[in-house]
Amino acid sequence: MGNATLLSKIRFGAAGIMLLAATSMAYAAWPERNITFIVPFPAGGSSDMVARAIGQKVSDTLGQPVVVENRSGATGALGATAVARAAADGYTVLVGSIGVYATNPFLQPNLKYDPLKDFDLLTVAVRAPNVLVANLNFPANTVAELVDHLKKTPGKITFASSGAGSSDHLTAALFWQRTGTTGLHVPYRGGAPAVSDLLAGHVNVSFQNINAVIGQIQSKQLKVLAITGDARSRLLPEVPTLKELGIDGVDVFSWQAVAAPKGLPADVKAKLHGEIVAALKAPDVRKRMEDIGLEIVANTPEQFQEFLVSELARWKRVIETGNITVE
Repeated sequence: MGNATLLSKIRFGAAGIMLLAATSMAYAAWPERNITFIVPFPAGGSSDMVARAIGQKVSDTLGQPVVVENRSGATGALGATAVARAAADGYTVLVGSIGVYATNPFLQPNLKYDPLKDFDLLTVAVRAPNVLVANLNFPANTVAELVDHLKKTPGKITFASSGAGSSDHLTAALFWQRTGTTGLHVPYRGGAPAVSDLLAGHVNVSFQNINAVIGQIQSKQLKVLAITGDARSRLLPEVPTLKELGIDGVDVFSWQAVAAPKGLPADVKAKLHGEIVAALKAPDVRKRMEDIGLEIVANTPEQFQEFLVSELARWKRVIETGNITVE
Protein backbone atom coordinates (compact mmCIF):
# COMPACT_ATOMS: atom_id res chain seq x y z
CA MET A 1 0.00 0.00 0.00
CA GLY A 2 1.50 3.33 -1.00
CA ASN A 3 1.87 6.26 1.35
CA ALA A 4 -0.60 8.30 -0.69
CA THR A 5 -3.28 5.58 -0.47
CA LEU A 6 -2.70 5.12 3.23
CA LEU A 7 -2.89 8.87 3.85
CA SER A 8 -6.13 9.05 1.86
CA LYS A 9 -7.69 6.29 3.94
CA ILE A 10 -6.62 7.96 7.16
CA ARG A 11 -8.12 11.26 6.02
CA PHE A 12 -11.35 9.53 4.95
CA GLY A 13 -11.60 7.72 8.28
CA ALA A 14 -10.94 10.89 10.23
CA ALA A 15 -13.57 12.75 8.22
CA GLY A 16 -16.09 10.01 8.93
CA ILE A 17 -15.37 10.12 12.65
CA MET A 18 -15.69 13.90 12.66
CA LEU A 19 -19.02 13.69 10.81
CA LEU A 20 -20.38 11.15 13.27
CA ALA A 21 -19.18 13.27 16.17
CA ALA A 22 -20.76 16.40 14.70
CA THR A 23 -24.04 14.57 14.11
CA SER A 24 -24.02 13.20 17.64
CA MET A 25 -23.31 16.65 19.07
CA ALA A 26 -26.13 18.16 16.98
CA TYR A 27 -28.64 15.69 18.35
CA ALA A 28 -27.25 15.96 21.87
CA ALA A 29 -27.81 19.70 21.67
CA TRP A 30 -31.50 19.30 20.83
CA PRO A 31 -33.40 21.53 21.08
CA GLU A 32 -31.55 24.53 19.70
CA ARG A 33 -34.62 26.40 18.44
CA ASN A 34 -38.41 26.57 18.61
CA ILE A 35 -40.41 23.35 18.77
CA THR A 36 -43.77 23.41 17.00
CA PHE A 37 -46.74 21.48 18.36
CA ILE A 38 -49.26 21.09 15.54
CA VAL A 39 -52.85 20.68 16.69
CA PRO A 40 -55.00 19.59 13.73
CA PHE A 41 -58.12 21.27 15.12
CA PRO A 42 -59.23 24.83 15.94
CA ALA A 43 -58.14 26.50 19.16
CA GLY A 44 -60.18 25.84 22.27
CA GLY A 45 -60.77 22.10 21.96
CA SER A 46 -59.37 19.26 24.04
CA SER A 47 -56.35 18.63 21.80
CA ASP A 48 -55.49 22.33 21.83
CA MET A 49 -55.80 22.53 25.61
CA VAL A 50 -53.57 19.49 26.12
CA ALA A 51 -50.97 20.80 23.66
CA ARG A 52 -50.76 24.18 25.37
CA ALA A 53 -50.50 22.67 28.85
CA ILE A 54 -47.73 20.30 27.78
CA GLY A 55 -46.02 22.89 25.62
CA GLN A 56 -45.61 25.41 28.40
CA LYS A 57 -43.97 22.85 30.69
CA VAL A 58 -41.69 21.52 27.98
CA SER A 59 -40.65 25.06 27.09
CA ASP A 60 -39.88 25.85 30.73
CA THR A 61 -37.66 22.79 31.23
CA LEU A 62 -35.89 22.78 27.84
CA GLY A 63 -35.40 26.52 27.64
CA GLN A 64 -36.77 26.83 24.11
CA PRO A 65 -40.15 28.21 22.99
CA VAL A 66 -42.88 25.72 22.12
CA VAL A 67 -45.24 27.17 19.54
CA VAL A 68 -48.73 25.68 19.27
CA GLU A 69 -49.98 25.90 15.70
CA ASN A 70 -53.64 25.12 14.95
CA ARG A 71 -53.84 23.63 11.48
CA SER A 72 -57.39 22.34 11.16
CA GLY A 73 -59.27 20.68 8.33
CA ALA A 74 -60.50 17.30 7.10
CA THR A 75 -61.20 16.02 10.63
CA GLY A 76 -57.59 16.54 11.61
CA ALA A 77 -56.10 15.00 8.47
CA LEU A 78 -54.52 18.20 7.14
CA GLY A 79 -52.47 18.87 10.25
CA ALA A 80 -51.54 15.22 10.69
CA THR A 81 -50.35 15.00 7.08
CA ALA A 82 -48.18 18.07 7.60
CA VAL A 83 -46.48 16.43 10.58
CA ALA A 84 -46.02 13.14 8.73
CA ARG A 85 -44.18 15.04 5.96
CA ALA A 86 -42.04 17.16 8.29
CA ALA A 87 -38.39 16.51 9.08
CA ALA A 88 -37.84 13.84 11.75
CA ASP A 89 -35.68 16.08 13.90
CA GLY A 90 -37.78 16.61 17.01
CA TYR A 91 -38.90 20.12 16.08
CA THR A 92 -42.37 19.20 14.79
CA VAL A 93 -44.83 17.34 17.02
CA LEU A 94 -48.44 16.25 16.54
CA VAL A 95 -51.00 16.53 19.35
CA GLY A 96 -54.22 14.98 18.09
CA SER A 97 -57.27 12.98 19.03
CA ILE A 98 -58.64 9.49 18.54
CA GLY A 99 -60.04 10.52 15.16
CA VAL A 100 -56.64 11.50 13.76
CA TYR A 101 -55.02 8.25 14.77
CA ALA A 102 -57.74 5.58 14.88
CA THR A 103 -60.75 6.43 12.71
CA ASN A 104 -59.62 8.64 9.82
CA PRO A 105 -57.97 5.65 8.07
CA PHE A 106 -61.41 4.04 7.65
CA LEU A 107 -63.41 7.18 6.95
CA GLN A 108 -61.16 8.97 4.46
CA PRO A 109 -60.25 6.78 1.49
CA ASN A 110 -57.67 9.28 0.21
CA LEU A 111 -55.92 9.80 3.53
CA LYS A 112 -52.31 10.87 2.93
CA TYR A 113 -50.78 9.38 6.06
CA ASP A 114 -50.71 6.03 7.85
CA PRO A 115 -50.82 6.43 11.64
CA LEU A 116 -48.74 3.29 12.25
CA LYS A 117 -46.16 3.78 9.49
CA ASP A 118 -45.66 7.53 9.24
CA PHE A 119 -45.25 8.54 12.90
CA ASP A 120 -43.03 7.82 15.83
CA LEU A 121 -45.71 7.32 18.45
CA LEU A 122 -44.69 8.98 21.72
CA THR A 123 -47.50 8.73 24.26
CA VAL A 124 -51.23 8.72 24.84
CA ALA A 125 -51.48 11.90 26.89
CA VAL A 126 -54.98 11.81 28.36
CA ARG A 127 -58.26 10.01 28.00
CA ALA A 128 -61.84 10.75 28.99
CA PRO A 129 -65.02 8.69 28.89
CA ASN A 130 -68.07 9.85 27.04
CA VAL A 131 -71.32 10.47 28.86
CA LEU A 132 -74.79 9.76 27.51
CA VAL A 133 -76.73 12.96 28.10
CA ALA A 134 -80.28 13.97 27.23
CA ASN A 135 -82.37 17.11 26.98
CA LEU A 136 -84.27 17.72 30.20
CA ASN A 137 -87.62 17.27 28.45
CA PHE A 138 -86.75 13.98 26.79
CA PRO A 139 -88.98 11.34 28.40
CA ALA A 140 -86.32 8.69 29.05
CA ASN A 141 -84.60 9.02 32.41
CA THR A 142 -82.61 5.79 32.30
CA VAL A 143 -80.72 3.81 29.69
CA ALA A 144 -83.35 1.06 29.87
CA GLU A 145 -86.06 3.61 29.05
CA LEU A 146 -83.97 5.02 26.21
CA VAL A 147 -83.47 1.56 24.69
CA ASP A 148 -87.20 0.95 24.99
CA HIS A 149 -87.93 4.20 23.14
CA LEU A 150 -85.40 3.32 20.44
CA LYS A 151 -87.00 -0.06 19.87
CA LYS A 152 -90.48 1.43 19.69
CA THR A 153 -89.44 4.21 17.31
CA PRO A 154 -86.44 2.93 15.32
CA GLY A 155 -84.48 5.60 13.53
CA LYS A 156 -86.48 8.43 15.08
CA ILE A 157 -84.72 9.50 18.27
CA THR A 158 -82.04 12.05 17.42
CA PHE A 159 -78.41 11.68 18.52
CA ALA A 160 -76.32 14.84 18.18
CA SER A 161 -72.60 14.59 17.46
CA SER A 162 -69.71 16.94 16.85
CA GLY A 163 -69.41 15.59 13.32
CA ALA A 164 -69.60 12.50 11.15
CA GLY A 165 -66.93 10.05 12.23
CA SER A 166 -66.30 11.79 15.55
CA SER A 167 -65.86 9.93 18.82
CA ASP A 168 -69.40 10.79 19.90
CA HIS A 169 -70.87 9.67 16.57
CA LEU A 170 -69.02 6.35 16.63
CA THR A 171 -69.96 5.77 20.26
CA ALA A 172 -73.61 6.16 19.30
CA ALA A 173 -73.16 3.74 16.41
CA LEU A 174 -71.52 1.21 18.73
CA PHE A 175 -74.32 1.67 21.27
CA TRP A 176 -76.93 0.95 18.58
CA GLN A 177 -75.02 -2.12 17.45
CA ARG A 178 -74.73 -3.47 21.00
CA THR A 179 -78.38 -2.84 21.88
CA GLY A 180 -79.92 -3.87 18.56
CA THR A 181 -81.43 -0.44 18.04
CA THR A 182 -81.16 2.47 15.62
CA GLY A 183 -81.30 6.20 16.10
CA LEU A 184 -81.06 9.23 13.84
CA HIS A 185 -77.57 10.70 13.69
CA VAL A 186 -77.48 14.51 13.56
CA PRO A 187 -73.91 15.74 12.89
CA TYR A 188 -72.76 19.26 13.75
CA ARG A 189 -69.59 21.17 12.98
CA GLY A 190 -68.09 20.77 16.41
CA GLY A 191 -69.17 19.89 19.91
CA ALA A 192 -70.33 23.38 20.93
CA PRO A 193 -73.22 23.66 18.43
CA ALA A 194 -74.24 20.06 19.15
CA VAL A 195 -74.49 20.76 22.87
CA SER A 196 -76.26 24.06 22.19
CA ASP A 197 -79.00 22.33 20.20
CA LEU A 198 -79.23 19.58 22.80
CA LEU A 199 -79.82 22.18 25.50
CA ALA A 200 -82.46 23.87 23.32
CA GLY A 201 -84.29 20.59 22.71
CA HIS A 202 -83.70 20.49 18.96
CA VAL A 203 -82.13 17.03 19.43
CA ASN A 204 -82.84 14.39 22.04
CA VAL A 205 -79.63 12.79 23.27
CA SER A 206 -75.89 12.67 22.68
CA PHE A 207 -72.71 10.89 23.68
CA GLN A 208 -70.38 13.73 24.62
CA ASN A 209 -66.88 13.88 26.07
CA ILE A 210 -67.31 14.35 29.80
CA ASN A 211 -65.10 17.44 29.80
CA ALA A 212 -67.35 19.09 27.20
CA VAL A 213 -70.56 18.84 29.24
CA ILE A 214 -69.56 18.45 32.89
CA GLY A 215 -70.63 22.04 33.59
CA GLN A 216 -74.10 21.56 32.09
CA ILE A 217 -74.54 18.29 33.97
CA GLN A 218 -73.52 19.76 37.31
CA SER A 219 -75.78 22.78 36.79
CA LYS A 220 -78.70 20.46 35.94
CA GLN A 221 -79.09 21.79 32.40
CA LEU A 222 -78.70 18.29 30.98
CA LYS A 223 -79.59 14.93 32.46
CA VAL A 224 -77.00 12.19 32.34
CA LEU A 225 -78.00 8.56 31.86
CA ALA A 226 -74.69 6.69 31.80
CA ILE A 227 -70.95 6.88 31.31
CA THR A 228 -68.90 4.89 28.79
CA GLY A 229 -65.80 4.38 30.94
CA ASP A 230 -64.67 1.14 32.54
CA ALA A 231 -65.40 2.64 35.97
CA ARG A 232 -67.49 5.44 37.37
CA SER A 233 -66.09 8.96 37.19
CA ARG A 234 -65.07 10.69 40.39
CA LEU A 235 -66.82 13.78 38.99
CA LEU A 236 -70.10 11.86 38.59
CA PRO A 237 -69.93 9.03 41.15
CA GLU A 238 -73.68 8.45 41.06
CA VAL A 239 -73.75 7.80 37.29
CA PRO A 240 -73.49 4.11 36.29
CA THR A 241 -71.34 2.76 33.50
CA LEU A 242 -73.05 1.11 30.53
CA LYS A 243 -71.42 -2.15 31.54
CA GLU A 244 -73.05 -1.94 34.97
CA LEU A 245 -76.36 -1.59 33.15
CA GLY A 246 -75.79 -4.78 31.19
CA ILE A 247 -74.50 -3.27 27.92
CA ASP A 248 -71.10 -4.78 27.22
CA GLY A 249 -68.50 -3.63 24.69
CA VAL A 250 -69.23 0.09 24.88
CA ASP A 251 -66.31 0.98 27.11
CA VAL A 252 -65.25 4.01 25.09
CA PHE A 253 -62.75 6.74 25.79
CA SER A 254 -61.92 9.78 23.76
CA TRP A 255 -58.18 10.39 23.92
CA GLN A 256 -55.43 12.76 22.90
CA ALA A 257 -51.97 11.53 21.95
CA VAL A 258 -48.57 12.86 20.89
CA ALA A 259 -46.49 11.72 17.93
CA ALA A 260 -43.69 12.95 15.68
CA PRO A 261 -42.54 12.26 12.11
CA LYS A 262 -41.19 8.74 11.64
CA GLY A 263 -37.47 8.37 12.12
CA LEU A 264 -36.58 10.47 15.16
CA PRO A 265 -33.03 9.92 16.40
CA ALA A 266 -33.28 7.59 19.40
CA ASP A 267 -31.87 10.08 21.89
CA VAL A 268 -34.16 12.88 20.70
CA LYS A 269 -37.16 10.56 20.88
CA ALA A 270 -36.28 9.48 24.41
CA LYS A 271 -35.74 13.07 25.56
CA LEU A 272 -38.92 14.37 23.93
CA HIS A 273 -40.99 11.53 25.39
CA GLY A 274 -39.50 12.09 28.83
CA GLU A 275 -40.25 15.81 28.78
CA ILE A 276 -43.85 15.29 27.64
CA VAL A 277 -44.53 12.65 30.30
CA ALA A 278 -42.98 14.86 32.98
CA ALA A 279 -45.20 17.74 31.85
CA LEU A 280 -48.32 15.59 32.04
CA LYS A 281 -47.44 14.38 35.52
CA ALA A 282 -46.73 17.85 36.88
CA PRO A 283 -49.14 18.42 39.78
CA ASP A 284 -50.70 21.59 38.36
CA VAL A 285 -51.25 20.03 34.92
CA ARG A 286 -52.69 16.84 36.43
CA LYS A 287 -55.11 18.83 38.57
CA ARG A 288 -56.22 20.99 35.66
CA MET A 289 -56.94 17.91 33.56
CA GLU A 290 -58.63 15.85 36.26
CA ASP A 291 -60.88 18.73 37.31
CA ILE A 292 -62.62 18.54 33.93
CA GLY A 293 -62.69 14.75 33.73
CA LEU A 294 -59.49 14.03 31.77
CA GLU A 295 -57.37 11.16 33.06
CA ILE A 296 -53.59 11.31 32.65
CA VAL A 297 -52.25 8.30 30.73
CA ALA A 298 -48.65 9.25 29.85
CA ASN A 299 -47.67 5.77 28.65
CA THR A 300 -44.63 4.53 26.72
CA PRO A 301 -44.23 4.52 22.93
CA GLU A 302 -44.54 0.73 22.98
CA GLN A 303 -47.78 0.87 24.97
CA PHE A 304 -49.13 3.53 22.62
CA GLN A 305 -48.32 1.31 19.64
CA GLU A 306 -50.12 -1.69 21.15
CA PHE A 307 -53.10 0.43 22.13
CA LEU A 308 -53.39 2.03 18.69
CA VAL A 309 -53.36 -1.36 16.95
CA SER A 310 -56.32 -2.44 19.11
CA GLU A 311 -58.18 0.85 18.58
CA LEU A 312 -57.75 0.64 14.81
CA ALA A 313 -59.18 -2.88 14.78
CA ARG A 314 -62.09 -1.91 16.99
CA TRP A 315 -63.22 1.14 15.08
CA LYS A 316 -62.71 -0.55 11.75
CA ARG A 317 -65.33 -3.11 12.82
CA VAL A 318 -67.74 -0.46 14.05
CA ILE A 319 -67.41 1.67 10.91
CA GLU A 320 -67.77 -1.27 8.55
CA THR A 321 -70.70 -2.80 10.46
CA GLY A 322 -72.53 0.52 10.52
CA ASN A 323 -71.62 1.41 6.91
CA ILE A 324 -70.47 4.76 8.29
CA THR A 325 -69.12 7.44 5.97
CA VAL A 326 -68.25 11.09 6.46
CA GLU A 327 -70.05 12.26 3.34
